[in-house]
Amino acid sequence: MDADLLRKMIEEDELGLLNVKPKQSQTISADERLAESFYEIQDFVKEHGREPEPDITKMQEFRLAKRLSGLRKDDQKIFALTDLDECGLLKPSREPESIEDALEDDSLNLLGNKPEDSIFTLKNLPDKKDLPDYVASRKPCRDFHKFEDLFKQCHADLEKGKRQLRPFINEQQIEVGEYFILRGLMVYVADMGEKEKKNTKVNARLRCIFENGTEGDLLLRSLARNLYKDGRRITQNSERFMDDLKDITADDDQTGYIYVLRSLSTNPEIAAIDDLYKIGFSSGAVEDRIKNAENEATYLMAKVHLVEVFECYNVNPQKLESLLHTFFGKACLNVDVHDKNGKRCTPREWFIAPLEVIEQAIALIISGEIVDYRYDQDLKRIQEK
Repeated sequence: MDADLLRKMIEEDELGLLNVKPKQSQTISADERLAESFYEIQDFVKEHGREPEPDITKMQEFRLAKRLSGLRKDDQKIFALTDLDECGLLKPSREPESIEDALEDDSLNLLGNKPEDSIFTLKNLPDKKDLPDYVASRKPCRDFHKFEDLFKQCHADLEKGKRQLRPFINEQQIEVGEYFILRGLMVYVADMGEKEKKNTKVNARLRCIFENGTEGDLLLRSLARNLYKDGRRITQNSERFMDDLKDITADDDQTGYIYVLRSLSTNPEIAAIDDLYKIGFSSGAVEDRIKNAENEATYLMAKVHLVEVFECYNVNPQKLESLLHTFFGKACLNVDVHDKNGKRCTPREWFIAPLEVIEQAIALIISGEIVDYRYDQDLKRIQEK
């Protein structure tokens, strides 16, 4: 094409039709994931004026404390995060008092004699291709009319008690179709990009619709970080709770669901027990598993109310049952139930413990850390062994 003609076309392009911008990458870089995890720790320190403590009764603070401890043991991550460390969380615990101290503490070989160890040799810097090239943004939602009725229905369900506001526990609760309250504003997860898993942590780019008519493309862990700080989750509609689960397309290693039930038994001996819950595992839809509860001794021959469902991976049902019995010990319900044929049974998956403790226990099971903790029945809380 003639150069003068091309120049003229560009000059007369009033609508900017020829101003094509390159497509922004949706890839989540390793540096971005590392920075997000560190920002979450710093947000906690700024808000509370102290470092997170490994207190198992506060699951989010516990996770942040463990994460900070791990970062402090990794010299390369310390080097990568130095410029982001506004609170001095990664600085050494003491200043070197002599040259010998400085040499002994030269974990990054900054004072090495080899040319490759020289402080003038740049190392451990991210490749240009790994630098974050995509920043989440908020903008008007052009197809908000598709979501407006969903928000209205969710508010109606909350008013009728079909949905409830609960604390945000972990990232696994963020799925397509879920609602949350973030800084007083309802948000709906409309779409989720390809998940990336690293060190058991999953991240993905989300499309989040806000009830004020805007939308944002947050990272899953960024949304989780903000929900931990100033948010709540909204439970699914109790009448349609399992409909969405039946449509979930899970990864190959997804094995089923851990569920929590509350008994609706009218038996005075059972109805009088506070904080009585059943914790079970189902490889399929939980609704199908419990639909005949009133005729099964394992459900105390009574209908049940579905309280919680957690999607889980690589869970062995037999190992799960053994872990729960070992963990809760004497908190296990000890009662005999007779089925319709008069056969005596002793259900073993009912436990007497506060719901928040059960949620913490399930989080520890999923993370694999439950072996390091025990349940104190007298104090009704989880403690380190």
